[in-house]
Amino acid sequence: MENTGNIGNSKAKNLSDKLFYRKKSAFEKGGAAELDLALEYAKGYSVFIDSAKTEREAVEYTVDMLNSYGFKPYTLGMQVYQGDRLYYVNRGKSLIAFAIGADGVENGFKIMAAHIDSPRLDLKQHPIYEDGGIAYAKTHYYGGIRKYQWATIKLALHGVVIKKNGERVNVTVGEDEGDPVFCITDLLPHLAKEQDTKTLGGAFTGEGLNAVLCASPFMEEGKVCEVDEKVKLNLLYELNRRYGITEDDLVSAELCFVPQGKSVDVGFDRVLMGAYGHDDRVCAYSELTAMLENLDGRNSVMCVLADKEETGSDGVTGMQCRLMVDIIDSVSRSFGSNPGAVRAASECLSADVAAAYDPCFSDVFEKNNSAMASCGVALAKYTGSRGKYDTNDCGAEFLGKVRAVFDRAQVVWQTAELGKVDAGGGGTVAKYISKYNIDTVDIGVPVLCMHAPFEIISKLDLYNAHKAFSAFCASR
Repeated sequence: MENTGNIGNSKAKNLSDKLFYRKKSAFEKGGAAELDLALEYAKGYSVFIDSAKTEREAVEYTVDMLNSYGFKPYTLGMQVYQGDRLYYVNRGKSLIAFAIGADGVENGFKIMAAHIDSPRLDLKQHPIYEDGGIAYAKTHYYGGIRKYQWATIKLALHGVVIKKNGERVNVTVGEDEGDPVFCITDLLPHLAKEQDTKTLGGAFTGEGLNAVLCASPFMEEGKVCEVDEKVKLNLLYELNRRYGITEDDLVSAELCFVPQGKSVDVGFDRVLMGAYGHDDRVCAYSELTAMLENLDGRNSVMCVLADKEETGSDGVTGMQCRLMVDIIDSVSRSFGSNPGAVRAASECLSADVAAAYDPCFSDVFEKNNSAMASCGVALAKYTGSRGKYDTNDCGAEFLGKVRAVFDRAQVVWQTAELGKVDAGGGGTVAKYISKYNIDTVDIGVPVLCMHAPFEIISKLDLYNAHKAFSAFCASR
């Protein structure tokens, strides 16, 4: 007699395999070969993330990469030809690079847009003060931070000072062997009784994030000088000796404290990588390398590295500035094409990180719709908060097209949502691109400890982001 039970079980198994959505890790889908490729790819990213702790440094590093691939500076209105590789640096803090494919621009651009700014502590315009025999720097935090995370960690000082005569002075202290570092202090537990009664968000204030700069007075002929603010004077003397600047010059400076140190592997197996600034330089690097792999194809490709995303994308270097559209329109006219038609034919991956599911804080995640570490690059139909406010909300047709592109290229990918409905939320630059009639969807690498001074990603997710961007650049 026929064993119908076994057949039924087999049919059910086949049907479940065919019909159910089951998230699989990149280990299961790619195996050891994929892991080896991911670990190798991450080495280049490690150099980038260590070299690019500010948006200015990221732009400088990127320009060096582009120059090595034959890119040339672009100016608005210049004539552009098929095969050209060009980039535009916007005030040293954002960059747009593009390459014209064999089909010109009639079919639009394949655009990838990431941001290269990260949460940090900016110095105020008049930052230096002395109290209790110590000179401190007053800061104004940039972007969304949890203030308590920035106390008692080693900080490095990065940035530029523009002197009255226009001279630019680059400053980096704390990263080289033997450099001093800086620190924001906290209370000893013996005196923290009152502080302990405060909420996590209230125990530290923005005005309390002051970093130690100097603790010795200015000396004259081996003796302590007889002037007020002796320690502040000693600090300013040292700054003047090293950089030729005065306190007045700090008014036109962009200096910030960032976490000191290099990226490191996390865990015995070295699959995870910890660093400052994965959000969003992990997407910036993976989209940039994807573009550089697709310079000689039929499609015209564009890589946007934007500033100011962490504070709303405002200003002349933020994504709300029309620069990207001005470039597309100018290049379109160079080819005799209608700029509006070129934008309508363009497609964009808004490349920003996703919140990785953290089982230690599972109450704020909706597990079915959360990205998980090592399960591939995350695709988010919408971001925003509450009732999808401040979101792009990609159309199903474009999302379906992107899915198919990734599957054909064997990209390991997953869907993502930023926590439970009403638990919080966040936005990306997608809405500032789609408003120009460009189909746009969010995609990015899942991150643990997002916005902390030390964030964690999976190298497998990083590599699959690169694969996804590369497949997108080549897609028809």
